[in-house]
Amino acid sequence: MIPKALLVRATSTALNAAAHVAPGPTGRAVFHLFVRPLGRARVKPAEERLMAAARVDRMRVAGKEVVTYAWGDGERPVLLVHGWSSRGSRLAAFAEALLARGYSPVAFDAPGNGDASGRASNIIEYREIIRRLHARHGDFDAVVAHSFGVVAALFALRDGVRTGRFVGIAGVGSFGLLTAAFQGMTGFGDRALGAMRRHVERKLAPEEPGVWGHFDASWRPEDLGAPVLLIHDESDGLVPLAHAHAIRKAHGERARLVVTRGLGHRRILTDPQVVAEAMEFISAPASASASAPVAVPAPTEAAVGSR
Repeated sequence: MIPKALLVRATSTALNAAAHVAPGPTGRAVFHLFVRPLGRARVKPAEERLMAAARVDRMRVAGKEVVTYAWGDGERPVLLVHGWSSRGSRLAAFAEALLARGYSPVAFDAPGNGDASGRASNIIEYREIIRRLHARHGDFDAVVAHSFGVVAALFALRDGVRTGRFVGIAGVGSFGLLTAAFQGMTGFGDRALGAMRRHVERKLAPEEPGVWGHFDASWRPEDLGAPVLLIHDESDGLVPLAHAHAIRKAHGERARLVVTRGLGHRRILTDPQVVAEAMEFISAPASASASAPVAVPAPTEAAVGSR
């Protein structure tokens, strides 16, 4: 059996060469590799009780079946958006805390993730899922997103989806991070990556000229119009802390950044103090977080101590 790493390198070598003579097909092929999650996450034991209590539904997006989850009585809906190679259940700690406070959490498994069908997904599909959940549940009291889910949720929130507050955890702020990591892992050259970008702009969203530049979390921040809480670990090995600082800067006085220590990229989702910080922000009176500017303390002042 040929090792997977060798297959990836052989594929990148072939496509790097093809990019010089057939950029269109090359861009399509590179894109199909780019949008495939690295694995299909399973429900963890700590998440099973919550997921068993969910109202499960399905919707079709781009010919693929998306699985959706809802809890509570439907009042005060809060959307939970998972990251890449993940699933809705990974935000179970937030769903449980929200339920305890009378909110109605809503989550989903995007294509290629969790129990959804398909082998791939992309930010355009995330946006469509979020749009439909918004149409189904109404304006969200809050949106809580993790990792890739942050940039995907902000993309949707700048395009008609409404929320009272936004919580971004270990969030990707620039799509450049994703393409750079993909390029480093696969060995694709700049020409092949450029062909992929043009494929996205021409084929994935032809009605939105220059859409690739719209993916970054800092694009048109004024369209969000809601207070923002960002929580990011200083030792996040997947998404550098600089991304959180960039998102905070883009959203100005209505954004606040909390920096944690020792939680990394994934454990941050189950840390009790992180969950409590998010709940305090979401449930704060409107006068405290929605109408008044949100102060941005220095990282040392905003830091959650190591555990």
